[in-house]
Amino acid sequence: MGSGKTTAGRELARRRGWEFIDLDQTIEQTAARTIDVIFREQGEAAFRQYETAALQSLLHSKNSESMRVVALGGGAFVQPANRALIHSTGAEVVFLDAPVEELLRRCRAQSEVVRPLLQNEARFRRLYDERRPHYLAARIKIDTHQRSLNDVVDEIERSLMGTC
Repeated sequence: MGSGKTTAGRELARRRGWEFIDLDQTIEQTAARTIDVIFREQGEAAFRQYETAALQSLLHSKNSESMRVVALGGGAFVQPANRALIHSTGAEVVFLDAPVEELLRRCRAQSEVVRPLLQNEARFRRLYDERRPHYLAARIKIDTHQRSLNDVVDEIERSLMGTC
């Protein structure tokens, strides 16, 4: 949460002329409700099922060969089934990193975004500690702390050179 996945993903897709997909938005469209409502009414387990189904559909769609950037939700890559799906396609995974204090600050600054798993600071820090080892499995790791969007996307592009 707060790493800049959607912002950097959109900019990368714009620069490269690729399609941009936000997995959370895809889930909301498919479920016809917001993520906050899914969490509240059905719980996290149901949300994770929607997430895996949406990712599977996206990765196995007839357009799956087209170049695109997919912004995953903060917990998507942590789920073993999702990681297996992603790795089975050979897709590149980019981990956007920042210190937990910075991520927390960014999330709090986005008061218009409802984040069901941002209940309190202790929970946020615990999620960060639990998820980070999974994120570090990504081949491409970008530190976003105190860097402009252009600098971050430039580094992503340099890291992807030769793999696209």
